[in-house]
Amino acid sequence: MASASPSARSAAAARPRNRKQLIVEAAGQVFSERGYHTASMEEVAAGVGISAAALYRHFPNKYALFAECADVMVDGLVAALDEVPSGATLRDVLTAITRITVAHRASGGVYRWEARYLNREDRRRLGTKFGRLVERVDEAVQREHPLPDERLRAMAALGAIGSITMHRTSIAQRRAEELLLASALGVAASDPAARRPGARPVELPARPVPRTRRAEILAASVPLFARDGFSSVTNGQIAEAVGLTPSALYRHYPGKIDILAAACLQAAGLLAQGVEQSLHEVVGPHDAIVALAATYVAYSFEYTELNSVAEAELAGLPAGLRRPVVLAQREHIAVWEQQLRLARPELDPRQARVLVHAGFGVVVEAGRRLRWQDSPDHLEAVTALVLGALGL
Repeated sequence: MASASPSARSAAAARPRNRKQLIVEAAGQVFSERGYHTASMEEVAAGVGISAAALYRHFPNKYALFAECADVMVDGLVAALDEVPSGATLRDVLTAITRITVAHRASGGVYRWEARYLNREDRRRLGTKFGRLVERVDEAVQREHPLPDERLRAMAALGAIGSITMHRTSIAQRRAEELLLASALGVAASDPAARRPGARPVELPARPVPRTRRAEILAASVPLFARDGFSSVTNGQIAEAVGLTPSALYRHYPGKIDILAAACLQAAGLLAQGVEQSLHEVVGPHDAIVALAATYVAYSFEYTELNSVAEAELAGLPAGLRRPVVLAQREHIAVWEQQLRLARPELDPRQARVLVHAGFGVVVEAGRRLRWQDSPDHLEAVTALVLGALGL
């Protein structure tokens, strides 16, 4: 048998043995930052320092790579828990999850929204793995804080920890782990059935009534984007929903991306109005945080489709269309940050921001657990969990 040429042996020696792992990590980061449909195999290859052709030797297509990323992230969490002894403390269980999540912060966020692009079988398999994770966390929660909450606190605690993958606040890894662990423990120790004395229903801005063709197009597009993902929805589907021809859409929006931008701006505007109303005549930072939490929860349950579109699809907007939405989001977070630091003076701005996002993560996962069924009991329960996440 002929031996390999010196150049071939040199190339093989230079190729890292963990190249597939490096590819998956780079892909996770690209998918997190750009979204599944916007990301490209060329971007992933560039992140690893290889050619696209070399990437295709490991993964036949983008979907295969995406599915592998989803499996690797959940498998890492399950493996971390498998190393924790049965009957371990809740702190030990949540510490293991927090360390893995923070370590893979850059690549772990896309699956909160993008898992809908997995096919049915892959989604089922991923759900089974995640179910094992939730079950293990719930066992630890119930040992230390037994309540008949149907795994709501376990899901919410995981939401607090997973929130670190959804924003870019710069913070040291060790400090992030400490904050998220404390936040998750606060969620687990909360009583979702407790009722705040004197709590009043949140007054949200009225749901916009489409009175123009442009508004009708926007209202019809949001449920489609929420169900199928922006990239999967066609102009034909939108046009059919409002009784127009596809070409007629261009008289109202230059392109489909402009409809998405309008949806994101509408979401930010409705939330800003709700916050303004909720803080009217509020006295003291603690009451302000409670009002902000109750408002955000009520908004998320009332405008679930609109909010999910704004959260999931923002990364796909071009910079010019994304900028005003990002500015509105930053203003919203700044209000939370200011009030939280007044209520908890020991926090610096970055720490407060991490905890605010942890509260948002609680709402996402608790809302999903409750299937976004809007009721006073559910709103109160999730608000209590958010306050637990904030250390209040």
